[in-house]
Amino acid sequence: MTVLLRRSGDPPPSPGYDTWFAVTGTTGDMDAARKLPNLARRLEQAFEDCRELWWRLGRDMSQAPSAELAHAFTGGAFGSDFGLMLAWARLTRQAAEAKERCLVLCDDPWLFRHLATLLGVAAGHPPALWTHRVRLRLRGFLARCKVSITAVQAALQTRKFRAHHAKGDSVLLVYGHPKSDAQGTDAYFGDLMKTLPSLKRLLHVDCNAARAKRLAADGRTASLHAWGHTLFALALPFLRWRPAPQHLRGSFGWLVRRAADQENGGGGPAMTRWQMHCQERWLEDVMPRRVAWPWENFAWERGLCRTARKRGVATIGYQHTVVGPHQINYSTATNSDGLASIPDLVVANGPAYKAELSAWGVPEDRLLIGGAFRFKRSYGNLFDPDGPVFVPLSAIPQAARQQVAEARAIAETGRAVLVKEHPMYPQDFKETPYLKRTQTSLADHTGLSAVLYCTGASGLEALLAGLPTFRLMLEDRIAIDILPAGVEATPVTRGDVVEALNAAAKPRPLNWESVLAPPDMELWHRLLSGGDRPSDHRRPVMKEAS
Repeated sequence: MTVLLRRSGDPPPSPGYDTWFAVTGTTGDMDAARKLPNLARRLEQAFEDCRELWWRLGRDMSQAPSAELAHAFTGGAFGSDFGLMLAWARLTRQAAEAKERCLVLCDDPWLFRHLATLLGVAAGHPPALWTHRVRLRLRGFLARCKVSITAVQAALQTRKFRAHHAKGDSVLLVYGHPKSDAQGTDAYFGDLMKTLPSLKRLLHVDCNAARAKRLAADGRTASLHAWGHTLFALALPFLRWRPAPQHLRGSFGWLVRRAADQENGGGGPAMTRWQMHCQERWLEDVMPRRVAWPWENFAWERGLCRTARKRGVATIGYQHTVVGPHQINYSTATNSDGLASIPDLVVANGPAYKAELSAWGVPEDRLLIGGAFRFKRSYGNLFDPDGPVFVPLSAIPQAARQQVAEARAIAETGRAVLVKEHPMYPQDFKETPYLKRTQTSLADHTGLSAVLYCTGASGLEALLAGLPTFRLMLEDRIAIDILPAGVEATPVTRGDVVEALNAAAKPRPLNWESVLAPPDMELWHRLLSGGDRPSDHRRPVMKEAS
């Protein structure tokens, strides 16, 4: 046996292994010199190597009747860590095939039991499982009860805004982003509502009633909550994702069990089902002519496409910000009914992302380039070799904490650092003379020496601005890469950031037009006001609603 699998609190004597790495748990007493080298890079490579496997397993899991409540089957790396578990398993198999004896520390009870089944693994006593399952089941039920109560309240409070929508409208279905307002600006679709007075807006159920009321002051916005039936909301606490028996017993059964327990341990399944219920009733009542939304190919979106198609409602999926090699949910590979559950048209931000979506299964005759509403075309001269390092924090709190630790290490060298917190996930840290918070977005700064990001679109913005750009890779999770093929930031890991920054030189600015395109307002007007596709396409844009 070349892999020793143990809990972090039960390691074998150190002479019994050559290298080690930790999947979960504390590692404070371990010998850093024998830690598996390049762990962050190995983990990310294993994750990328598991892409086809995740697609195949996701498509199989999607056959279960309740799969529509889950994230794991879609391949969504932000909504599920199922792919991360596959990567840890692959990394462990590779260690078992090596000549050196490797110790793997794992405190996750499901993953431990999966790793113990692999050839070449000698497992110790596994972590307790039943306590985790009981805790998750209780937490999940309480979370779904909260969703149920909130849904009933929101349905009653927003019902009056149903009058803002009429049959045959063209509608933008969007999230309740804090940068959207009631004066015609939408964070996802720019000023389209200002230039198309007949265009309406519909808010996803993640937008609370108070925010929906503020946005509905325009007389054109409504909340999906308004179409929800309160009796249906009362059944939400009893909804759970139940994978099919063959998936629970298969080679990846422990990982599927883990995914189900984790997702059912929160309010996600209830929120997804409430979203689908509300959108179905909205489609039946309003019968919009066409609906466009920020598309990511998640379960509720697949349901929207199916229902809309049955009712003759045209669908337009606008690529939601950025894609990249890790956001494999954009592929059609996990759609159980293939192209039947993707939009009639998919509108990309630019040529690089159009090519990526095409490579992942979206047919060319359904793809258009509509431009990027959320990226500035010109960033000015932002590079200043003596300026501060800009650190935009990830939306993943665990990743953001590691960014803050690296930002502090940079500041301790006497170099100024500006940390911009994610608006939805603030981080509590102490400022110092060289470590400061900022609320100013990257594009609005006048001089920066470099950008250290982890996840999100800030890396692309930095490259477009011609700044030295570094992506922090992590040893305990995947730093989701959103850059298109051929576009790369410099990868760095914990401990080598300062050295990499000191060696940085100003890069050549990324060619904006090769990645993105300016908003094509004429195209959007044609798509949303009832016109056909531009003449260089082979067929009419879509049928009108009956």
